[in-house]
Amino acid sequence: MTATGYLAGLAFSADRFQIEAAGAVDRGASVVVTAPTGAGKTVVAEAAIARALGRGERAVYTTPLKALSNQKFGDFRGDYGDDRVGLLTGDNSINGSAPIVVMTTEVLRNMMYAGSADLDSVGVVVLDEVHYLQDRTRGGVWEEIIIHLDRRIPLVALSATIANPEEFAAWVRERRGDTALIVERERPVPLESHYLIRDRWEGSALRLLPVFQGHRPNDRIGRMLRGSGGARRYAAPRRHETCELLRSRKLLPAIYFIFSRRGCDEAAASVVDRGLRLTTPDVAEEIVRRAEEATAHLRADDLAVLGYGRWLHALRAGVASHHAGLVPAMKETVEHLFSAGLVRLVFATETLALGINMPARTVVLENLSKYTGEGHELIQAGDYTQLTGRAGRRGIDTDGSAVIMHSPYVPFERVAGIAARGSHPLRSSFRPTYNMAVNLVARYDREHAETLLASSFAHFAEDARRRALQEDLAADLARLEELKSSAFHPDVDVWALLAQSPGSRDGALAAFAARTTAGDVLEWRERGAAVRHAVIARGTGKRPRLLTVSQAGEVRRIAPERMPDTVARTGRVELPRPFRPRDASYRRLVADLLGRFEPGPPETVSFSDIRPDVPGLGAHLEAARGARRLEERIETRRRRAAALGPGIVPGFRGLLGLLERRGYLRGWSLTPKGDRLRRLYSEMDLVLGEVLADGLLGGLDGPDTAALVSAFTYEARREPTEVGWPAAIADQADRVEAIWREIVAEEDRAGLVPTRPPDAGFAAVATRWVAGEELSDLFEEDDADVGDFVRNCRQLIDVLRQILDVEEGELPGVRAALRGLDRGVVAAAGAV
Repeated sequence: MTATGYLAGLAFSADRFQIEAAGAVDRGASVVVTAPTGAGKTVVAEAAIARALGRGERAVYTTPLKALSNQKFGDFRGDYGDDRVGLLTGDNSINGSAPIVVMTTEVLRNMMYAGSADLDSVGVVVLDEVHYLQDRTRGGVWEEIIIHLDRRIPLVALSATIANPEEFAAWVRERRGDTALIVERERPVPLESHYLIRDRWEGSALRLLPVFQGHRPNDRIGRMLRGSGGARRYAAPRRHETCELLRSRKLLPAIYFIFSRRGCDEAAASVVDRGLRLTTPDVAEEIVRRAEEATAHLRADDLAVLGYGRWLHALRAGVASHHAGLVPAMKETVEHLFSAGLVRLVFATETLALGINMPARTVVLENLSKYTGEGHELIQAGDYTQLTGRAGRRGIDTDGSAVIMHSPYVPFERVAGIAARGSHPLRSSFRPTYNMAVNLVARYDREHAETLLASSFAHFAEDARRRALQEDLAADLARLEELKSSAFHPDVDVWALLAQSPGSRDGALAAFAARTTAGDVLEWRERGAAVRHAVIARGTGKRPRLLTVSQAGEVRRIAPERMPDTVARTGRVELPRPFRPRDASYRRLVADLLGRFEPGPPETVSFSDIRPDVPGLGAHLEAARGARRLEERIETRRRRAAALGPGIVPGFRGLLGLLERRGYLRGWSLTPKGDRLRRLYSEMDLVLGEVLADGLLGGLDGPDTAALVSAFTYEARREPTEVGWPAAIADQADRVEAIWREIVAEEDRAGLVPTRPPDAGFAAVATRWVAGEELSDLFEEDDADVGDFVRNCRQLIDVLRQILDVEEGELPGVRAALRGLDRGVVAAAGAV
């Protein structure tokens, strides 16, 4: 079967972009598909898989998350049957030689480096959510695959909407050969952005207003908030009132984003406690049946700790929370119930936007600011697009709704700007790791390895930026020579004249601009004639720009340093309201006012450098000022070029030198230590390799082994508190920290990015869990962090298995740690 033939057999008509992509797949090309959430990118992947199977080849489908892998595994088994689909994640290995195998991206990377024979018969690799490439901690894996995967295997790369698809596709083409870029910009269901505000003066009534009128921000909202008493009159809507409004306006089902796990749980409980019910008795009964079935494998005392009763009570009402703190069974239950239309309102953190298939009628954003780990920042336009991508169910809704809650701390203009822009560019987070380095040494000669590294998207994009800066610099330098030539005057030292009072001139004009207000009339000479300008608006800061309309009806935005040497303020006019300087009719009204204007006594600021006895000197001075401004811009460009750094290959060489000094390499050959490092996939791979080489795990029992190894997997979500190591491993922990300090010092001398420090934050909990304590011993009831505990245990299990593989089963404490960790809710999370 061909990919095009697969589309022809669908029960619906394929979209233009799907047909174009299928045609490229059929000619054997790789494909980069960028399209909004819900547009149908997965159909392209399914067509490529059908083509591979029709040719007697296997297909690999990769995702960034285990939850997504599990979801796709279930979907494909429903389509192709259990025996034809496999799953490979850090937790599961099911039917790994099947014709279709779903796996996390790291598993494919590891298979690729190991030279797995299972890849020999693969005819296509799908990289779902390829925009994950920009993820700080994991994004490099996507680039490793695109660079190193056998070039004969075409890729199908599926991405959310990004601002630079051409640049990304050009890089893939350079690495993979024939590559088609397929861009779909239209959402399958149009999005309407709304602004929700509470009016205290009208009985706390809620007002739901469109963010845009046509393609412009809604002036009415701006006028309301700027008007008399706006700050006192308008407030943020309350959650329960917002939910009632969603129900009354038929805007359910809805995903309500709150960037706080505890906030999600509290919101779900609060609206239900206030009486919100979104289900019938029959639906509530079905919800309970499905929830009990999905959690039947969990023990009663564990369910109590997980807040099962409160969770089920909210579900019965058609309400739920969804965040990374939930254990997988509860989180997946919410996803299934929402997708089935049984749960109608989900309070969620932003993790819900990452690929899970949960379309809604409406998406609510309670705040546009979120905590980044270092402080609170406004979300970017691309984040808004990703979050609101779930709004609008294809084939059900004529449009989707995004509801942005009013906040007194975020100006409406910023809200409109975030909602309008749509996407941000895809940027690489790639940098060589120690594990990558030893794998490159094992597989390639030095020249080939460095060529591959120079082929990364990071290097490609950096090269493009460096070339663009060089071209701009060349153009600026040529223009600078022209300006200097124009500035020259045979009778006057123009540069000395300019240097007499450059700061006082610009400073005085800036101070003058800062004193102006809307309605002021300014006058200066243009082409020998006096011309009037009305100030419509003034910017902020020390050098505010002025927005003006001239008596000819022209709009100008003028920086103080670009104003003429002599400017006069001659009075004021009453400007028409509302202010609409972009409208031609408004500009004509202002021009008419200026034509009838009677000037008063002028307030003049003058820095006329023109000597009466030297005609035309002003043009030479203006050229000299332009040259000075251009010199500043040239210096800025040079600093940007220097900030790009030496590139990836020099950093790789520094990394090789460090590995050789520590005994992992001998020239371009691996030592036994280096060969062991090939199989350690950890953010702290070199420190872990040194710990194993030092034998620090020898003699430790299961609980102590788990505690010490947790230093390599755990990283606090927020600013870590000072947590000590368990006393039983204090000596080993001191040695781990000493090794880390030694390595960081070497990295600093080599100009490398420092390895993060070991973190003791999970050690005590890991010790107690492996020692046999129960969940109820570790957590209070209804604790929002149990999901984190489970995830941290699964990550610890993954690294312990790597250690077992490297040490070939020689450490009994590792086996004991694995047995003690992989039980109860932790074991349940590893099952499909």
